[in-house]
Amino acid sequence: SGTRALGWSRGLLTSNGGCIFMVLPPFCVSGQIRYSIPEEMRKGLFVGDVAKDLGLDVKRLVSGRARLAIDGDHQYVALNQNKGHIVVNERIDREKLCAKKSPCSFSLEIVLEDPLELFSITIEIQDVNDHAPAFPKKEINLEISESTPTGTVFLLDSAADPDVGINSLQSYSLKANDLFVLKQHTRTDGSKYAEMMLHSGLDRERQSEHTLILTAADGGEPQRSGTVKIHVTVLDANDNAPVFTQSVFKASVLENALRGAVIARVSAVDADQGYNGNITYSFTHLEEDSSCPFEINSYTGEVKLTGDIDYEVSPNYEINLQAKDPWGVVGASKLIIEIGDVNDNRPVITMASYSGKISEDSTPGTVVALISVQDKDSGKNGQVHLNIDEILPFKIKSSLRNYYTLVTEQVLDREKLSKYNITLTATDEGLPALSSSKTVVLDVIDINDNAPAFSQSVYSTQVMENNSPGGTLLQIHATDPDQGQNARISYFLIDGDVSGNPVSAYFSINTESGVIQSLRSLDYEQVKEYKIRVKAQDGGSPPLSSNTTVIVRVQDQNDNPPQVLYPVQTGGSLVAEMVPRSADVGYLVTKVVAVDVDSGQNAWLSYKLQKATDRALFEVGLQNGEIRTIRQVTDKDAVKQRLTVIVEDNGQPSRSATVIVNVAVADSFPEVLSEFTDFTHDKEYNDNLTFYLVLALAVVSFLFITCLVVIISVKIYRWRQSRVLYHSNLPVIPYYPPRYSDTLGTGTLQHVYNYEVCRTTDSRKSDCKFGRAGSQNVLIMDPSSTGTMQRIQRSICARWRLFYGLRRQMGLLMLLLHVVNMVGGQIRYSIPEEMKKGSVIGNVAQDLGLDLKRLRSGRARIVTGEN
Repeated sequence: SGTRALGWSRGLLTSNGGCIFMVLPPFCVSGQIRYSIPEEMRKGLFVGDVAKDLGLDVKRLVSGRARLAIDGDHQYVALNQNKGHIVVNERIDREKLCAKKSPCSFSLEIVLEDPLELFSITIEIQDVNDHAPAFPKKEINLEISESTPTGTVFLLDSAADPDVGINSLQSYSLKANDLFVLKQHTRTDGSKYAEMMLHSGLDRERQSEHTLILTAADGGEPQRSGTVKIHVTVLDANDNAPVFTQSVFKASVLENALRGAVIARVSAVDADQGYNGNITYSFTHLEEDSSCPFEINSYTGEVKLTGDIDYEVSPNYEINLQAKDPWGVVGASKLIIEIGDVNDNRPVITMASYSGKISEDSTPGTVVALISVQDKDSGKNGQVHLNIDEILPFKIKSSLRNYYTLVTEQVLDREKLSKYNITLTATDEGLPALSSSKTVVLDVIDINDNAPAFSQSVYSTQVMENNSPGGTLLQIHATDPDQGQNARISYFLIDGDVSGNPVSAYFSINTESGVIQSLRSLDYEQVKEYKIRVKAQDGGSPPLSSNTTVIVRVQDQNDNPPQVLYPVQTGGSLVAEMVPRSADVGYLVTKVVAVDVDSGQNAWLSYKLQKATDRALFEVGLQNGEIRTIRQVTDKDAVKQRLTVIVEDNGQPSRSATVIVNVAVADSFPEVLSEFTDFTHDKEYNDNLTFYLVLALAVVSFLFITCLVVIISVKIYRWRQSRVLYHSNLPVIPYYPPRYSDTLGTGTLQHVYNYEVCRTTDSRKSDCKFGRAGSQNVLIMDPSSTGTMQRIQRSICARWRLFYGLRRQMGLLMLLLHVVNMVGGQIRYSIPEEMKKGSVIGNVAQDLGLDLKRLRSGRARIVTGEN
């Protein structure tokens, strides 16, 4: 929760702190408020509504670029400009911030600009009971003589609780026992300590050791406590305790004293004689993690400085003294050391608000910077003055609580001087005086009156195709004589189209450096040259710009291998070129046709014969790819000739493709069939062949009857289809045997072309297909079916007399399977010669009774006897 204190009286503003400030233009001090919050609040929690408490509009906070000026390295709170709230920025630990100081608070200022206003805010941190009292040691060991009289007091180690107020250490308690009672005392600083008094006499012979529990508790809610074990060892009689000559020793030392300096000397006396009268001195009740900058000589009682002391950190030290004789009998006293302040801290200059830039048309009195000067010393040692060392068109004006403003005193001219080095000197009033300086650089901002200019009107570059995306093509550069943001040039691609796509899909430009990169791998075969428009724009207001053209030329690369168009390599059929044995020298067998999509010498193709069954029979044209005979074909030449032709381009490195050409040296098809058919033979025969043949006979009989039903259905279906074909526009020829040919044809086409449309799911189940063309030099076959027939015939012939009936039914079954599974239909069309390309010959989908979707899903194709 926050509390506000504001008071107005005829132009004067009073705060709850009792300070009075005059309102002086151009820097206005408008008020002071005070908030109180508990420590350990989470980040983002509400502290106070400064807009409401100061009577400000939230819009004023936004337009004035309100911000917090906080001394120190920690930004405990932050300002929400949009709501006018102060919220917690980081966790606040009161013990870390103020230690034992109470009340604990820190100050900050809210700075507003245009016009410049300053509001002082004090935030008080309330303590939360987040620490339990803790003793410096886990166990207190006391050695007490049995002759110690009752009423003797023993000073115990004090517990430490970093909390303050009611949350700090409040009481001690001792576990009930018959020998000792507890007494509590309060020091001048409010801290509490405990003494243990001997209530009844000790008897070492009855019990030599005693264990007690001391508890320290605070007053927080909920209450926290800590305990320590007291171990008492009873010694033999030593009836006099050491006694200090003073109950309180006092000393003073300057904070700049050297280490090793003697600060004080303490002394104690013991009425005992001899060995029992020897006294040793020590500090007691020091916290375990405390760093005491003093040490005491255990024999002489001299107290020396051993560490660094700082008045600003701790102005005094209160140390408990103990004098102990050899038998453990102790006496207690106190040493108070006052630290004297020395002017040992230089003023610290902080630029609370400074942009480092000013427009040359600024009027005199314009605020350039808000400066904070802090000195950690106190009194006159902490009072400072701020001045400018040189004669410059600026002056310093004093403001609230060590804050100053740097304002212009004259009109600035950038053409005379574009930059000022301003040296600020802060001096305190100490003896001797200390000072510090800070130099700030102030740039005079020019107006934007020059457009960027390219070094070239047209840029050009070359790039090899298949480049890696993201590669740099070139860098363009433009200059602007303006300064600052007005001279900051950004590069952009002007919208345009390349092959229907935006230019930004192909290229990008670094807006800062002007480096143009390719976003895609360019292809010379698609686009050979790109023209890009680039704009350079400065950062002025309004911005100025200029344009240039960048031409990117793509160079060809040998990235495409040759593609063989003929002969077509098929996976399911064997294509062979027929050469009659009467062929003469130079007979044209076939021609390998290949293309290369590259250009230039990368597309120059050469043909070479890589492998051949008989290299002395064929040759390949180096440039045209024609395969010709180089000698007369003889009867000794093998029927089956296999040629491997390699096609290479002229690129570096060159790319190539190979094609296999099968050549049949024969005058008739039967001779070719016997050579090109691969026979497969079963290597193993089943010993129970007879059993399986009898079983097969029964199965075949069943299948034969089933197939008869299917054939009758197919015949009925075809009869219905013939009725449909009868009404079509084109003439439909009746069914002809598969090897039917017209040898009496006349005209340009000497023979009838027989086309067959096939649709199968597995080409391996097809029987032989023969397509006869006019040249009769191409053979297409599927050898798997022939091998199957050969294997079946060998098996049946072995037992033909025993199972002659089985052979007949098996033959009929194979014929039926061939008709049903492989041949979906056969039609015949008749067309005149010299028809134009694209003319309709017939509607095979309608004539065969097929759905168009079936043609697409079945990948329907036409197989002919010609290439």
